Amino acid sequence: MNRDLHDIRRDYKKQRLSKSDLGDNPIVEFKHWLDEAIESPCLEPTAMTLSTVSAEGKPSGRIVLLKNIDSSERFCFFSGYESRKGIELLTNTYAALTFFWAEQERQVRIVGRVERMTPKESEDYFNSRPSDSRVAANVSPQSKVIPNKKWLEDKFSELKLKDETPPRPTNWGGFALSADEIEFWQGGANRLHDRIQYTKSPNGWQKVRLAP
Repeated sequence: MNRDLHDIRRDYKKQRLSKSDLGDNPIVEFKHWLDEAIESPCLEPTAMTLSTVSAEGKPSGRIVLLKNIDSSERFCFFSGYESRKGIELLTNTYAALTFFWAEQERQVRIVGRVERMTPKESEDYFNSRPSDSRVAANVSPQSKVIPNKKWLEDKFSELKLKDETPPRPTNWGGFALSADEIEFWQGGANRLHDRIQYTKSPNGWQKVRLAP
């Protein structure tokens, strides 16, 4: 790489964010920001980095899609339970989600405890997926070593010929994160970004401003 990364920078000047701009419930505020991202030209507004930690304390992150914020204000997503993230979530139930919407110069960090969704919740979502996605979930041993891409494609084609809408595999389903910390970040000029953090307590959500 011949490019000098030191000089790659961008000044953020679109908006400012004050504590008074945000209400008492950060879940409500997150929904507002998500709606604005969906209505913008953002390519993947529901994409989020899911960060987990192994039993040995090794962190890992990957992009997954937010699929729902349920009636209990939990952030819901789906995965193979035997994948790396699935195993880590079942070992260490704390995880972090990070959304970055470059078009709005915004970021949201969410930390909380994760639990498995009920079999019915997982079934309902799985049955709403396109048929090819259902087939793929059945044939892919997520995160495991495979011989080559053709091996996977052959398994996909074989199952699709037998059943275009196979049932949900027992090792695949939903996870839901209940937040206890949410931070809203709005890019600011001269690197003086705005950061408003909510922390959950027995008395409700507490809101403070953090230095950038």
